[in-house]
Amino acid sequence: MRLLISQLTHRYDDLTVLDGVDLALNEGEVLAVIGPSGCGKSTLLGIAGGIVAPTAGRVSVDGPVPDGCLNPITFIFQDFALLPWRTVEDNVALALEHHPLPAAERRERVNDGLRRMGLEEFRKALPKQLSGGMRQRVGIARALAVRPAMLLLDEPLSALDAQTRELLMDDFLALWRREKTTALYVTHNLDEALRLADRVVVLSRRPGRIREIVTIEEPRDRRLEASAQAHLAEVRARLWTLMKAEAQMADREIARA
Repeated sequence: MRLLISQLTHRYDDLTVLDGVDLALNEGEVLAVIGPSGCGKSTLLGIAGGIVAPTAGRVSVDGPVPDGCLNPITFIFQDFALLPWRTVEDNVALALEHHPLPAAERRERVNDGLRRMGLEEFRKALPKQLSGGMRQRVGIARALAVRPAMLLLDEPLSALDAQTRELLMDDFLALWRREKTTALYVTHNLDEALRLADRVVVLSRRPGRIREIVTIEEPRDRRLEASAQAHLAEVRARLWTLMKAEAQMADREIARA
């Protein structure tokens, strides 16, 4: 399933945050979106997922919904969005509660999500008993329970420490290798984009426009190898060159505000 964004513009009152964005997310692709603070990254994700109505432009999907998919487009958020009074397995089951599923299938989907994220022994734990990385794994397991065709990820690792972030990136890579899930991944972290994405969209400062789309040629499975480092360093330098001046201006605007 492909996501197609055409001439997308969005305003909050008199403030234009996105302007004329054209983008295609191909089936099985991981597309990262980066840009300075306030450039409209999260707004773009919200519009892509149908929770924000654009001021102008169009978002559409192309292609069949996979078998067993209950929610074709599914979000994973930065703040985990777990209900603190529900156990791990009940938080995962939350995504299934408005679907008319037999009880056996509901249990199977919950168990499958827990197994795939290594959470089976924590099924009865409450969120407060888990580390930040484990709470995010619960959020991912909940998303997987609906067997999505496409994941929309809004800075899912930004609240985590560096070590946990590395572990979660390994989890995402294993997931995408196994499931071939299409993903739109918003981040402010260049290293995450370089590790996870097939292509990286660089947005300008507000109003967000596409400055460039940069392809990462190195296969994801080889990006930690020494032979890949020269290419990745070149891509990183290109991305930072595109972002640096506008990131500095965006920071000054925020400070003045």
